[in-house]
Amino acid sequence: MVTKLVQPPMTDSHVSPLICRTMNAMKLQNFVPSRNHSRINTSRFGERPLWFRPITIIKVAEHNPGSGLAELETLAQKKRELCQAVEATKKSEIERLVKQIESLNPTPCPTLELEKVAGCWRLVYSTISILGSKRTKLGLRDFISLDDFFQTIDISKSKAVNVIKFSAMGLSLLSGQLNIEASFRIASSTRVDINFENSTITPDRLMNVFRKNYDLLLGIFNPEGWLEITYVDDTLRIGRDDKSNIFVLERFDDSNNT
Repeated sequence: MVTKLVQPPMTDSHVSPLICRTMNAMKLQNFVPSRNHSRINTSRFGERPLWFRPITIIKVAEHNPGSGLAELETLAQKKRELCQAVEATKKSEIERLVKQIESLNPTPCPTLELEKVAGCWRLVYSTISILGSKRTKLGLRDFISLDDFFQTIDISKSKAVNVIKFSAMGLSLLSGQLNIEASFRIASSTRVDINFENSTITPDRLMNVFRKNYDLLLGIFNPEGWLEITYVDDTLRIGRDDKSNIFVLERFDDSNNT
């Protein structure tokens, strides 16, 4: 921290020897204004004559403006690389980049700034998978596939709604969605506890596909437990849950989510 002392300039024509001696004397003793002094100005420095002009102290923080810019450029580059890795489904590369981005989190206490979390998000990557026997038990035959996963967070009600969309190739009657509603409460500056409330599947024909193994379906997508918000900015959010899953979401314009 650099401290600069700035004092109003005085020229020789305005300073007489008498005034100089008087001012030097004032520095050596406590100044008490005379009772008959009528022009007093009150400020946070206390009472003082209006003509008294104190030294102004200006503190200039030492910082390198280029360092913040470099960090922003690094973050932007890492986010671009993450997008490319997601498109290429390179799991190890994705998780390596996730850790690097988390280390650059601009919101270290996200639950104290929940307005940054509020709104609609689209899942772009998760370690949750439905493969092999799980897929078979769920009745996810080759013609039924998982589509987009959306999450809408209402911080005024402490609610979150997850929407998992399904589509059936050539069978629009089996296209639909699973809605899961949950409530949350703040557990720490970075963590929320989540409680499952209810779920629905529409249309009914899609429900018939999952009816026998509905509990298994909920077991995969049920958010109950806790979630650590490890990164959030205006467009990207990353979280880790108590089941060791990683979630990467991008902000989404929900007016297009029809």
